[in-house]
Amino acid sequence: MKASDTRSSFIRYFERHGHVHMPSSSLVPEDDPTLLFVNAGMVQFKRVFVGEAERPGPRAVTSQKCLRVSGKHNDLEEVGRTARHHTFFEMLGNFSFGDYFKRDAIAFAWEFVTSELGLEPGRLWATVHYTDDEAAELWPKLTGIPAERVLRLGDKDNFWQMGETGPCGPCSEIHYDLRPSGATSDLTPEQFNALGEADEFMEIWNLVFMQFERSADGDTPLPAPSIDTGAGLERIAAILQGTRTNYHTDLFLPIIAEAEEVVGRRYSLDPADWEEGLPFRVLADHARAVAFMLADGVFPSNEGRGYVLRRVLRRAGRYAWLLGRREPTLDRLVNVVADLMSDTYPQLAHRRDHLIRTTRSEEERFLATIDAGMGRFDELAPQAGQGTIPGAEVFRLYDTYGFPLDLTQLMAAERGYEVDVDGFDTALEEQRQRSREDRLSGGPSAELSEELVAAARTVTADGEQTFVGYDQTRVESTVLAGESLGAAHAVILETNPFYSEAGGQVSDRGIVSHEGWKMVVDSVVQNDRGQAVVVGEVVEGGGAATPEAVVAILDEPSRRDTERNHTATHLLHAALRAELGDHVQQAGSLVAPDRLRFDFSHTGPLTVSERQTIEEAVNRWVWENAPLEIGERDYREALDSGAMALFGEKYGDRVRVVEVPGISLELCGGCHVRSTGQIGLFQITSETGVAAGIRRIEAVTGPAAYGRVRETEDTLGGLAELLRVPAAELPRRLEGLLAEKAVLESRLEEQHGRDAADVVAAVVDGAVDLAAGGRLASGSVELPAGSDAGAFGDLLRDRIGSGAAIVHVSARDEEKGAFVAVVTDDWIGRGVKAGDLVRTASRATGSGGGGKPHLARGGVGDTGRVEDALAAAVRAALDIAEATDGS
Repeated sequence: MKASDTRSSFIRYFERHGHVHMPSSSLVPEDDPTLLFVNAGMVQFKRVFVGEAERPGPRAVTSQKCLRVSGKHNDLEEVGRTARHHTFFEMLGNFSFGDYFKRDAIAFAWEFVTSELGLEPGRLWATVHYTDDEAAELWPKLTGIPAERVLRLGDKDNFWQMGETGPCGPCSEIHYDLRPSGATSDLTPEQFNALGEADEFMEIWNLVFMQFERSADGDTPLPAPSIDTGAGLERIAAILQGTRTNYHTDLFLPIIAEAEEVVGRRYSLDPADWEEGLPFRVLADHARAVAFMLADGVFPSNEGRGYVLRRVLRRAGRYAWLLGRREPTLDRLVNVVADLMSDTYPQLAHRRDHLIRTTRSEEERFLATIDAGMGRFDELAPQAGQGTIPGAEVFRLYDTYGFPLDLTQLMAAERGYEVDVDGFDTALEEQRQRSREDRLSGGPSAELSEELVAAARTVTADGEQTFVGYDQTRVESTVLAGESLGAAHAVILETNPFYSEAGGQVSDRGIVSHEGWKMVVDSVVQNDRGQAVVVGEVVEGGGAATPEAVVAILDEPSRRDTERNHTATHLLHAALRAELGDHVQQAGSLVAPDRLRFDFSHTGPLTVSERQTIEEAVNRWVWENAPLEIGERDYREALDSGAMALFGEKYGDRVRVVEVPGISLELCGGCHVRSTGQIGLFQITSETGVAAGIRRIEAVTGPAAYGRVRETEDTLGGLAELLRVPAAELPRRLEGLLAEKAVLESRLEEQHGRDAADVVAAVVDGAVDLAAGGRLASGSVELPAGSDAGAFGDLLRDRIGSGAAIVHVSARDEEKGAFVAVVTDDWIGRGVKAGDLVRTASRATGSGGGGKPHLARGGVGDTGRVEDALAAAVRAALDIAEATDGS
């Protein structure tokens, strides 16, 4: 049975039994930014199981895309080595939300695998939790399976929990016996597990009985127990297609066949050649993972999900490299994945060009460094050695050559080495700290020393603080705390209008004052209690105590400019995704009064057309003067409405949502304009790369953008006045001037050539004819300014015919000049070399030089010794030539 038919059969079976078919969710969890990837079928129903979301119905069935490459569930190192481990896989699952429980779950599973799939009942075993008497009794009763083939195992194998707390319960697994017919059924749990590790048994289905709620006080029964099952499509396909490994099914063999074509080597299906085929299996597996990650909007980067994708891509690249491949490989395999699976997952076909283009770009980037990186690795870990590779060197392989940590660990283990992971982590954290400091540079808080910021964060106050800065720029407030920090002062205001730096937006500036007392606010930091601590310099009344009540006034022009830039980053993000694709994700930002900076994931530089389109889109939205809709929503409600959340950010139950209707919808706690028209004007000032796969746009808005326009107009006006043409005629006038310049340079070059020829003629005319044949010339000459000494030497060598010349050349007003020596081919055969002549002359003046046998240049030290140096070089040439003649 084809794997696609198995998938369809599973879904149809459970639909017949009242289950709603739910499509697979994205690999990127929609409601959990802290989870890297969906790694089980139940993830999309997690909130249903804990009672936080409506159930789609009492029963559901899915075929869920899953990825296990990080965290607790990480199969990366086993991929290709075992018969059944993968990064990407499909989990078939049926779910009951308080409807049926153990009896029906067991009955459904048994009927499907025996009646629908036709698996031999005599080869099926069941495992249950050692305390689950109910399940242990149900298996023989409902299925007829002998009691000796129902094994009781411990928590590690047969108990499932969502986390430290939450729903949990025992589980029951179905295993397929791959041993020869007649093998014993008298197995202990320990023997059974050992045979499973040896691939003699294959687990094909796990039935989770969620019947308890786990808390710090223990487990209590759930009011409505539920069912969560997971059956591995790849494993079932292997059994149905008569192979002991998932890799030899129709889910993988077409990809392996393409790999054979690409690398020009054959893959053997013979079990004896299993180890030799490892690179092919890794390539096939990783091609599937890469295709689905890219299709679901993940983009290669050095953070979070993007880094996982990059690790998988580069791990595959290294295995292709081991097969002798020095060009991109995975892009062609990804194309095959799209061919195989787009009927079920149409986004693979819709985004095919993006999948191939991004994969190829990432491979090319890695191939550009892998040779040098492998050279460095060979120095660190010679073949058949032992020891530990220092963490700093492991980080250098990562940072300079793009080797992910696990790739270095893999290669080190192959050669018998260990890796200093702690040292790597330390070096990586130091780099991240430097990056954080770089991101902060240019913001107001950057003016505060680290010591002062740390001191400000220790200032705390009793009482609650209210932030009113979204709506108010001037408030009267009680001072909850005030403290001198030496050169600065810190206060905590009960009613606070000052924004504390967060989310890329810099903190506000302004004034805090009372009669006879005034503090200029330089920055705002948050203490451990989440209170905003206003920090600045007391410029009046410094000797007095902090007032109990003050007036706090924002620097309003600065705040308004910051608001323009913050809303503009949201519009820019939307424009980038509209023009470049959904793979664009925010990777960092800076929002300051004078500019904005936006880092985003993308493969390469923007074209002129793309940049213009993006800038025009932002300005079009600005001029539409769309009102912003800003308010708080439930976190889940916000995500369900399409709000974008940043990976790694932790959000509460209530979140602030900033929406430009029909354009942008993001979770954001920053300050924004009331309508887009207040931005005025948006201009991109630069677009650069900051890391592999990460681009950076810097831009200005409002007054800064207007000032840039005025500056450009002033510059153009000045040029127009200087060239005495209207500004509109500047391009044509400049083209004419450049053409005239090219003509003049050509004429000047011709004149230099004639002048140089005259100098060469003078040198050749002064050459001495030797009795043994050939000519020898020397002297000091002056070349026209801008002449090419190398071209002069070539011409001199041509004109001398047979022999050698050593000349001191200089340009007008040049203090020292240089020695140039030339030797013809026949004299080179007599042992005379230009490099030797120059070396002799240069050393005689206290300098040095050298070059090729036919042409060489050398420096001049003491110019008063030039004449003697030339004579020494001539004598050296004569001695060599005469010695050759004498021999």
